[in-house]
Amino acid sequence: MILVTGGAGFIGANFIIDWLAASDEPVLNLDALTYAGNLESLATLAGDKRHVFVQGDIGDRALLDRLLAEHQPRAIVHFAAESHVDRSIHGPGAFIHTNVQGTFTLLEAVRGYWSALEGERRSGFRFHHVSTDEVYGSLGPGDAAFTETHAFEPNSPYSASKAASDHLVRAWHHTYGLPVLTTNCSNNYGPFHFPEKLIPLMIVNGLAGKPLPVYGDGQQVRDWLYVKDHTSAIRTVLAGGRVGETYNVGGWNEKPNIEIVHSVCALLDEMKPDAAGPYARLITHVTDRPGHDRRYAVDARKLERELGWRPAETFDSGIRNTVRWYLDHADWVAHVQSGAYRDWVSTNYVQRSAT
Repeated sequence: MILVTGGAGFIGANFIIDWLAASDEPVLNLDALTYAGNLESLATLAGDKRHVFVQGDIGDRALLDRLLAEHQPRAIVHFAAESHVDRSIHGPGAFIHTNVQGTFTLLEAVRGYWSALEGERRSGFRFHHVSTDEVYGSLGPGDAAFTETHAFEPNSPYSASKAASDHLVRAWHHTYGLPVLTTNCSNNYGPFHFPEKLIPLMIVNGLAGKPLPVYGDGQQVRDWLYVKDHTSAIRTVLAGGRVGETYNVGGWNEKPNIEIVHSVCALLDEMKPDAAGPYARLITHVTDRPGHDRRYAVDARKLERELGWRPAETFDSGIRNTVRWYLDHADWVAHVQSGAYRDWVSTNYVQRSAT
């Protein structure tokens, strides 16, 4: 069995679904079910005895000790995190609590569990920490892409909290010998993405005839990674990565935000035309967020060179799959748009002035 933290979130849910499609090895899924955790994302696994769900916090040491002793996992895949930059600006405390204190508590529980293992169970154990390229900071237009040795220069409360968690994982390996793996991924997109992030927000707002808010000039550049490619990379690293190493995971798809928005609009025009006119009419430039990083780019050649991984999807195929998924899963979208979600959209977007 493997233990997955945050397995009801966007990437975690996709990982569990893909894991159980490729393997019969059971998954223990620990998730606190905060606003972005959604068991409906795992509805296809209902009744599947290979998926064991426990609602709980990674900061609950007693719970962690009990689960580790009872289920004896051979690996931990650690997704659980607060992950939205905008939310971290409005409320950084939750990010420190989960991403820093929570990761520390998890590491300590796992260290105690691992230390008692013997033989092949001890030597084969892995702690896989899933992180972000945002820990590296921002790049200029002509700068080389982030490599695994790039200095950490986080610029938001979110990225600072993830950088701290990366450092903790590294320290627990070098100080205590805990067999860790770390992956730093670029911007994910795809099925089950909570509609506060750029791509699902554009889809959901477009279908509702609402403004499509674009920060500043929309020229912020990101490397876009289809979530199914990310989950395959994690499986690859978990299976063959060198203990103590970090691997960047990227999609080789650098694109400015405004181009992403126009791509979504064009696909909506094709798949679900609006009688009121092209969806691009809804694009609204709003005041940029504080400290907005201008460019991220990920060099994933180490992962390809050492483990033979490359993304299977192009951006064109991945974004088409994504838009189609949202059109086909209107019920899922409706259910995640709770009152709390609507309050958040009002706080972050409605109160911004148009530019």
